[in-house]
Amino acid sequence: MKEDIHNETFDGTFPFKPNFKEINGFQMHYVDEGKGEPVVCVHGEPTWGYLYRKFIHPLSKSNRVVVPDHMGFGKSDTPQDKPYTLAQHIDNFTKLLLELDLKDITLVFQDWGGPISFGFATTHPDRVKRLVIMNTGVGVFPAGAKTWISDMEEKGIYEDVMGDMTSFIPRMFASTIIHGTADETMIRAYTAPFPDRASCIGAIAFPRDIPVGDHHPSAGTMRSIQEKLSLLSDKAKIIIWGMQDPIFPKRMLDWWKKVYPSTESHELPEAGHFLQEDEPEKIVAIIINFLRKNP
Repeated sequence: MKEDIHNETFDGTFPFKPNFKEINGFQMHYVDEGKGEPVVCVHGEPTWGYLYRKFIHPLSKSNRVVVPDHMGFGKSDTPQDKPYTLAQHIDNFTKLLLELDLKDITLVFQDWGGPISFGFATTHPDRVKRLVIMNTGVGVFPAGAKTWISDMEEKGIYEDVMGDMTSFIPRMFASTIIHGTADETMIRAYTAPFPDRASCIGAIAFPRDIPVGDHHPSAGTMRSIQEKLSLLSDKAKIIIWGMQDPIFPKRMLDWWKKVYPSTESHELPEAGHFLQEDEPEKIVAIIINFLRKNP
């Protein structure tokens, strides 16, 4: 039961008061610390707000920091009767931010947090002030393209692997953490939301929601976001990129530079896909400086 971890601090590494809003019939968890212009930090697969634990305290000294958990992740509910699609996650996220009536938002995001954040930002540009783009992508793969799950799908083992996050997450971090290793507390924090197969429904769905071909159910949503990226051209933005990321390699960084020319970018050579784990202090310092330079 998710209630078992609602007040869990994971040995004091996540000492933040849990907050909940009923969104689309489920309880959506979010951290809400500090005062000032809101900085909203958005996670992807298969993480939760814990990914930003080292961002919250330093950023909350000058800003209101809001860190939501998507449906099916972290301390949010995992309903079994909801569609775990990009469109649904965007709708949940949008309703939370509107319920909180956030304005002048700085969006900080990585992985699936990118399409979800852009889904909100391109439909509510008046509420967004700044963007911090980290190791993410927006677009549709060509039909027949291979993704990182293709091999598992072809072997018929995908749901067995992704339905056992307790085993998958330690292996994932062992191969993706560039600086140091994932300690026992960190592994416990990331696996705690996934005690059984049913609790993994969101983690199973995200990779399958990568649109491959225009007939994919989420292709239309992703195309719509991509076509509206220019609506955010006038927003202050910065790109921070972990250069050792096999999922979003340098060519994706180069793509963002073409989408938003002249945007300041920071390449982190010793960071990978989960750059928030690899270089948290560096990233926070970059964000704080970015906020100061773009009041």
